[in-house]
Amino acid sequence: MRHAPTDDDEGKPVFNVDDQKIGIVARVSDGTAYIDPDPSIVDEYRVMLGWGDESKDVHPLPPDAIDEITDKEIRLRTSDA
Repeated sequence: MRHAPTDDDEGKPVFNVDDQKIGIVARVSDGTAYIDPDPSIVDEYRVMLGWGDESKDVHPLPPDAIDEITDKEIRLRTSDA
């Protein structure tokens, strides 16, 4: 199980623990995944991930928010994990 994103993760969907798609990996730079958020993402997840500025196209995904990275997707951990 992998937790650090690489360039190979670009284009993968990102899901929360409730199987809600929160966005897609737009790019990976210096080990940080930048997410293009799904327009339907709720404010609770924006706050949890530190994405306060809705005008940005992509947002960095905090490394400690990642539960696992598979061949097909990135899964986030719960906020209390």
